[in-house]
Amino acid sequence: MRQRKAKNMEERVSALSHYMIADPFDRKGCWQECFEKRGKLYLELGCGKGQFLTGQASLNRDANFVGIEGQDSVLLRALEKTDAAGIVNVRFVPLFVRDIRDLFSDGELSGIYLNFSDPWPKKRHTKRRLTYGEYLLRYRQVLEQDGFIAIKTDNEDLFDFTLEEISRMGLEIKELSRDLHSSGYAAKEITTEYEDKFRAAGKNINYVLL
Repeated sequence: MRQRKAKNMEERVSALSHYMIADPFDRKGCWQECFEKRGKLYLELGCGKGQFLTGQASLNRDANFVGIEGQDSVLLRALEKTDAAGIVNVRFVPLFVRDIRDLFSDGELSGIYLNFSDPWPKKRHTKRRLTYGEYLLRYRQVLEQDGFIAIKTDNEDLFDFTLEEISRMGLEIKELSRDLHSSGYAAKEITTEYEDKFRAAGKNINYVLL
């Protein structure tokens, strides 16, 4: 969905530029230098307005978090939310990612979150889906040995596709639920804006952890 451009967006983003990483491709292998202190590094790919990322960062002050978001007006909301909460262990990248390996070295991340990614429903767009099998293998490559990929979506077709791709790539599923908020998994504790909206409308949330 196209987002309406926020009023005075350039000035508002500039005022919060200390949360932004302007040269992400030059940070490959040295992301820890972007933060006040070293800690395990987690990525949310498509962080939206930042509710999930700021929630994680607030509860895990010894870890560091990177949010990637290509829509400027959406990213502005995440920046302002982070600043209002006084969170220092989050950085943002204004980018649509083509290959995660261009940004992170092998084993550099401890976890990757894919929350309510664009389902790209048309068959010809299969390879644009963030859970396409080859992308999953690339994510695994930049994760440490015990690192994880956590996926949430309300879209049943995308979730079915994701499970097929996980199987096709021979990846191990650690947790799985087609109704996350009726499960006992801790992943239900920190939600996204979309997650709250869909739950309020009575939709179930699909979840898988690799």
